[in-house]
Amino acid sequence: MSGGATVEGDAPLRLFLALELPDDVAAALHTWGERHLRRGRHLESLHVTLAFLGAQPRAVLDGILGALREEARATEPFTLGAVRYRETRSVGMLVLDDPSGAATGLAERLHARLRALHVYEPERHRWLPHVTVLRFREQPKLDPPLPEIPRFAPSGAAAFLSRLHPSGARYEVLESCSLGAGVE
Repeated sequence: MSGGATVEGDAPLRLFLALELPDDVAAALHTWGERHLRRGRHLESLHVTLAFLGAQPRAVLDGILGALREEARATEPFTLGAVRYRETRSVGMLVLDDPSGAATGLAERLHARLRALHVYEPERHRWLPHVTVLRFREQPKLDPPLPEIPRFAPSGAAAFLSRLHPSGARYEVLESCSLGAGVE
């Protein structure tokens, strides 16, 4: 477990939980995006969002971090792999497979814990492992080849602070923890 950004005062915190990508995978995805995703705004911070929590009072942060630590420790090691590129109305994403189901299990356990803390409202759709790589105002309808990256194990799970800026949100890691540290 490691700390990162600090938070002070009582202002609401814009939070999300995510799987962190290994540095070499993030670098390869940045290179792929520069080459094949010609329209839209490329994202600097690449991750696999587990749960977006939105604005939360500082008072609930310890409970959120505790749930993340416990569920990450209880998660068996797993790998993810790129399977397709997909666009929604506002983002381009690289959809990942989760053959062991461990990433999906982690997300679902976190969703249940976060709902019990009254800090998370479930999405309408089932959780889909993906990396958002592009944001846009008008859907570019791209059809890029898949990036040539091997299957990868996330480097950890983290709680992120999202700070809004005119050029787009900037993400800071509040706390990062290892996956599977409690699995024997």
